[in-house]
Amino acid sequence: MRPSSLSGRLILSSLLVSIVLLAATGLLLASLFTAALERNFDQRLRSVLDGLLANIDVTADGAPRLSSAIVDPRFGLPLSGWYWQVVPVDKARGVTDLASGSLLEQRLTVPQEFAGREGAQAFYLKDTMGVTLRAIAQVFRLPGSSRAYSVLVAGNYDELSGEVRSFNRALIASLVLLALGLALGVFVQVRFGLKPLRAMQANLLAIRQGEAEQLKGEYPAEIRPVAEELNLLIQSNAEIVERARTQVGNLAHALKTPLSVLTNEAAGQGSALAAKVAEQTGLMRDQVNLYLDRARRAARAQGLGTVTEVKPVLEGLARTLERINRDKGISVSVDCPDGLKFRGERQDLEEMVGNLLDNACKWAAARAGVSARLAPATAGRNLLAISVEDDGPGLAPDKRDAALRRGERLDETKPGSGLGLAIVRETAAMYNGTLRLEDAALGGLRACLDLPAAA
Repeated sequence: MRPSSLSGRLILSSLLVSIVLLAATGLLLASLFTAALERNFDQRLRSVLDGLLANIDVTADGAPRLSSAIVDPRFGLPLSGWYWQVVPVDKARGVTDLASGSLLEQRLTVPQEFAGREGAQAFYLKDTMGVTLRAIAQVFRLPGSSRAYSVLVAGNYDELSGEVRSFNRALIASLVLLALGLALGVFVQVRFGLKPLRAMQANLLAIRQGEAEQLKGEYPAEIRPVAEELNLLIQSNAEIVERARTQVGNLAHALKTPLSVLTNEAAGQGSALAAKVAEQTGLMRDQVNLYLDRARRAARAQGLGTVTEVKPVLEGLARTLERINRDKGISVSVDCPDGLKFRGERQDLEEMVGNLLDNACKWAAARAGVSARLAPATAGRNLLAISVEDDGPGLAPDKRDAALRRGERLDETKPGSGLGLAIVRETAAMYNGTLRLEDAALGGLRACLDLPAAA
């Protein structure tokens, strides 16, 4: 799965949205749970505060007293984190106060921002043990007394924090499991939803490899028009190639007869004009054959579905050129694995490699060789790397570009027209391939031909 692929983009975007939504849901649930616990805690403290207010009165000397004990035993345990106290607001000297047994001799201080406010005030503070407390305080004037007292009830908020942490751990575990389930569901959904596209890709590959002529099978309504248009495009391409081949043949046939007539007429005359006509008709025939071959190669190169086995072609060319150069004692070696395939016409492969091997045998001292291998894919294309080399004198780097130009002959003592390498380069270019010249391991020149390979 790659981010650049359609399935990768769908899966990653779905997972990103799911993670964001799950995280937001988790934060919302944790916040709601904490708020609910806090409200419940405040209600418990408020109940104790109301009980205190209902059971506190004053003695004859004006001191506050508790008419009935608080039922909750935690208020009697020393420093338990659960406290209540009744202290005068003015804190005048000699005025007594009242507190739970859990406070011992200590007293809690109401934060300044909440002191003296009317109504019940809720806030946080810490006791002498460092325990976080949730407290509710209210200023109240006791019956039978003119003095205002601050009545405070506090509970151990750390106990509430423990419950919150337990809930958050369970919530995180549940959301992680849900996220994993969603990820699996998204993966299965995307894979199932894009299955028709993978089937279309396999069918297109079969067409490129010559195993099929059209896209077959049933496709969903969303991509069925694409499949139909591709089939029409493939059919149109085949018709164009066939028309091009037919027109090439018709043109060759139409020009063949007039050129033959001119050649025969000139051959029967001994004048300088006849010699010039014979010379020019020969050039015309060569040029016509050259451009007709180019049109034929271009038509074949643009076709789809043609695949050629490489090793039989290389072995056949090697045997032929060894026989042709038997008097020179040239041996031609072949190094090619089985199953290697060229995505193109057999005739074009024979023409390209044949020109390169013929050139190598012309310059070789004793040995020439051809090898083929599958090169690493570039830009999504499998490449076939063919190398032809010899043990001849080689070619200087500054002369290699000239050797690839049409009609350039660097040595007039060798037979040829100077078109071989140019034809190879043009034919390779029609298949989006390349030709380059390098130094050979045998000591001579190496021609490296890169062509599209069939997977």
